[in-house]
Amino acid sequence: NLGYELILLDDEMLDSMDFSQFDVIITGIRVYNTRERLKHTQEKLLQYVENGGTLIVQYNVSRGLQIDRIGPYPFTIGRDRVSMEAAPVVFLNPQHQLLNFPNKITQKDFEGWIQERGLYFATQWDEKYEPILSSHDLNETDKKGGILYTRYGKGVFIYTGYSWFRQLPAGVPGAFRLFANLISAGKNEKPTH
Repeated sequence: NLGYELILLDDEMLDSMDFSQFDVIITGIRVYNTRERLKHTQEKLLQYVENGGTLIVQYNVSRGLQIDRIGPYPFTIGRDRVSMEAAPVVFLNPQHQLLNFPNKITQKDFEGWIQERGLYFATQWDEKYEPILSSHDLNETDKKGGILYTRYGKGVFIYTGYSWFRQLPAGVPGAFRLFANLISAGKNEKPTH
């Protein structure tokens, strides 16, 4: 519905395909828990990012990971979640490109979310990652690991525990706008080395 061409990558394609033809690769939820082939292709995915691609990794659980290194820099997936779908969201850096390109994200974009904000947020991360949002359930501490962003070589890596798998099928407009920004992350900034 967003106008992107979608190609599902099977194990053979992960092994043999030249990823440079893709602007973005998005992993499904728990893919690093369930897709054993990633043990053998993870370095290829990170090379794709280093060469200028954008890799968006949706949530995984820490138990039963197929590999030790999901991102280009270390981070730890915890059990942090925000279960209140209307929990307040704070923009940690309102000028960050993920909140401004191609869509200007506002508090209105977090209205109408269903069931939850997100789950299995990162709880620790290397300083090269930038957390983008903070949210929390009532009487809990801030959870800042729901979207981690970093440049790596010429590309972009994003880990996100926000519940896109619930919001996008439900047609939540703000979720579509923010997810489009994640997809566009490699198109707006000059690479840093």
